[in-house]
Amino acid sequence: MGRIRVLVVDDHRIFAEALATALSAEPEIEVGAAGSAAAAEHALERAAAEGRPFDVLLVDVDLGSTGTALAPPRRPRPGGEPEQPHPGPRRTGPGVVPAPRGAGSSLAAVPRAGTPASLTADQQSPAAPRRPVDGITLLGRACHGYPNLRAVVLAAEEDPRRAVRALYAGASGWVAKESSLTRLLAVLRGVLRGETHLPPLLLTGVVRELTTARRDRTESERLVDSLTPREKQVLRCMVAGLGRQAVAERLYLSPHTVRTHMQNVLGKLGVHSTLAAVALARRAGVGPVEAGSAL
Repeated sequence: MGRIRVLVVDDHRIFAEALATALSAEPEIEVGAAGSAAAAEHALERAAAEGRPFDVLLVDVDLGSTGTALAPPRRPRPGGEPEQPHPGPRRTGPGVVPAPRGAGSSLAAVPRAGTPASLTADQQSPAAPRRPVDGITLLGRACHGYPNLRAVVLAAEEDPRRAVRALYAGASGWVAKESSLTRLLAVLRGVLRGETHLPPLLLTGVVRELTTARRDRTESERLVDSLTPREKQVLRCMVAGLGRQAVAERLYLSPHTVRTHMQNVLGKLGVHSTLAAVALARRAGVGPVEAGSAL
């Protein structure tokens, strides 16, 4: 295995800088860091354009919920010239003091080293305000946009439901922040071999969540299959958020007929509201009708 390019995404500045520095002390690791989803997406795009894509995205599951941006906007120098951001992720120089490694040192306890690994500045991404993006949403976008990228989640606590969400989004690993750096490195190398890594204590909960989700999906599919073809068309329109009048126009039916179909759909699905019907339909894999498409 050659050099591994890792992008650390965490808006807790001290932790992110220390972790990036500790990783960069490993001979085969080349590391960059970003303090927001926008900065991470910019870094991934730029690295791909340069022909040096990242291999692993290491992202905090709580990204965007707390903490501060990793790299604040840079102020102009006294001479008037703005300070230029570093052109890209690189290994730190000889002045770096490596963070302690081994089974006894946890990621959460990694001290801040004297010189952090190179950072991807938040101001390099567009300055327009954005809604906060959590770590799972970010990794889902990244795995979709970069199929060869492997994503590993950093988490402060074990949460089976969020772990399942992360796996569905494309994550290949889940690492507790209290884990040792040795453990993290083993996960990074493992996911690049095509392995999936979950903590043993989390695995039982994840299996239970997947089993429950499969059971709910099976029951939802059975209920949807009880609908007539026309009722399924109406349900797809409901999933798309269309109101009664819009459904009538779409299906060339009268609003009264649509109302009857909607009532039949709710009754057969065993729910009492359109929102509940839509939720059940999504569990069954029913997608919304698309504008201009044939039903």
